[in-house]
Amino acid sequence: MAQMNMKEAIRDAMRVELKRDPNVLVFGEDVGKVGGVFRATEGLQGEFGDTRVFDTPLAESAIGGLAVGLGTQGFRPVAEIQFVGFIFEALDQMFVQAARMRYRSGGRYHSPIVFRTPFGGGVKAAELHTDALEGLAIQTPGIKVVIPSNPYDAKGLLISAIRDNDPVFFMEHLNLYHAFRDEVPEGDYTVPIGKAKVVREGKDVTIIAYGLMVHTALKAAEELEKNGVQAEVIDLRTLVPLDIDTIVASIQKTNRAIVVQEAQKSAGAAAEIIAQINEKAILHLEAPVLRCAPPDTVYPFAQIEDAWLPNAARIVKTVNQVLQF
Repeated sequence: MAQMNMKEAIRDAMRVELKRDPNVLVFGEDVGKVGGVFRATEGLQGEFGDTRVFDTPLAESAIGGLAVGLGTQGFRPVAEIQFVGFIFEALDQMFVQAARMRYRSGGRYHSPIVFRTPFGGGVKAAELHTDALEGLAIQTPGIKVVIPSNPYDAKGLLISAIRDNDPVFFMEHLNLYHAFRDEVPEGDYTVPIGKAKVVREGKDVTIIAYGLMVHTALKAAEELEKNGVQAEVIDLRTLVPLDIDTIVASIQKTNRAIVVQEAQKSAGAAAEIIAQINEKAILHLEAPVLRCAPPDTVYPFAQIEDAWLPNAARIVKTVNQVLQF
């Protein structure tokens, strides 16, 4: 089986779908000859031609509008927004026009669009390149939110997203593009949207995370084990739809949980997950569910980024708070 990093797995997913379905189109700023700012689409224009893989003007609103129009005409656009901070220019097309298309048209039209974007910290990038803006999307009905943590899931989830008839906001962590290689099948396979995975089993506490934070949570679990604490780690994979059943099943076993997110603490994915835990599993809890997240400030400059982002030590500290409650 091939060994791929996450960027190569994402490129392979687009290659599989471009071969399989002539209605799949890939476009965005510099995704053609250059292959994208991170080379995620490198070689695809040469393989499939400049009518299937092409550059757009430097205008995210135009990228979003083009995707919405193509989606209503039977195409399956894969639109790249070069950095997550640039989605603000395309929010109307993504979160209003695309997300409401099926409801607004009574099911006559769909928006089978994938909006791909890199996000996330730890790379000392410039302002508006590293924010974690998934909270904006999860509050928007009609659009799914997918955040893979490894190459295998990235390819399988992206293929599922391209085949989905609803728009999908596909967030790719910058720090995972080249972090490690994994076994990735070279053919066609899917990972279902809306299904989380227990990546480490435990009995004392549940750590819920997604994206890069899955790996940080696993490091924390290793530290906790040195003190006899067996932490279960859940990789959500998808924030919308949320696999609350897997979360509840874990809490029924551990009776304690924390949620780790890279976004600012308030009103984000962690807050929603904790609300659903309270609605469906409160009688199984022996301590409040806590968040391990950055403070509610603007994303910091590179010099203090490491102090701002959650790390394994802060996750261990948060776990000890719920264990000692």
